[in-house]
Amino acid sequence: MLSYVTVGSNDLVKAKEFFDFVLMPLNIRSQKPKPTAINYKSEDTGFSLPTLSVVTPYNQLSATAGNGTMIVLAARSRDQVFAVHAAAVERGGVSEGAPGLREQYGSDYFGAYFRDLDGNKFGVLCRS
Repeated sequence: MLSYVTVGSNDLVKAKEFFDFVLMPLNIRSQKPKPTAINYKSEDTGFSLPTLSVVTPYNQLSATAGNGTMIVLAARSRDQVFAVHAAAVERGGVSEGAPGLREQYGSDYFGAYFRDLDGNKFGVLCRS
């Protein structure tokens, strides 16, 4: 359904260090970073769509987080949810919800939430 998702960053060098580390447990890797963009794709799907892009805003204004916007990454296991959340916090991200069951979304919804270095909100979830 999705082709790509884009979030803005005010410091691509720091963003790349953050996301390279945080996305590693999900087997998601950056693809040939450009001066204004870093694209991430899943090695588990042969680098097919969807793509997560971290960019400096095209209009050259400061990047800001979208109020009410959240990108949720799919994990294959609870261990991956724990690993991604821990990696995000270790690299300077802010926890928005520790790993755990969220039964209000279903009896098998296991997720965690964090904000990246620019305040963008992410979730990571598995259903098991």
